[in-house]
Amino acid sequence: MRGRSAPRATAAALNNRGVTSLSEPLTGGCACGAVRYEISEPLLSASYCHCTRCQRRTGTAASAQARVQPGSLTWTQGKENIGSWTPDGGFTKAFCLSCGGQLYSCDPDSPDDTIGIRLGTFDGDPGVRPQKRTHVASAVAWEPIPDDGLPRFEAGG
Repeated sequence: MRGRSAPRATAAALNNRGVTSLSEPLTGGCACGAVRYEISEPLLSASYCHCTRCQRRTGTAASAQARVQPGSLTWTQGKENIGSWTPDGGFTKAFCLSCGGQLYSCDPDSPDDTIGIRLGTFDGDPGVRPQKRTHVASAVAWEPIPDDGLPRFEAGG
């Protein structure tokens, strides 16, 4: 186990770094590099979703995503290589057609205003931390939700 030189920050301290402006855009993309993006404004918030759709889409216990300020996301490469699926009553899920890497989800009724980009797609630190856990009523039995102090919502939140 690695030693720490300073005490670990609490979950509340990690939630948001108070980023109000960016000195350079946030960048990221899919696993194979076919799709790339830039985000010009700080992210609005972040969360974990434990719904069954996110579990099956990602193959994990929860999906971590960050809300993007409307108008701040630019596809710099491979926009034509983005596929999507919109489940009945759910948000559109977008992915790279080459590698299958999950990129974002959006409200199908307002796709440019409500975008949640997957935290795992960022090249570096996105400057925001998950602030809540949603759909915990659907959480998997094989990976308990950690006691991280984040608010939990049975459904959305």
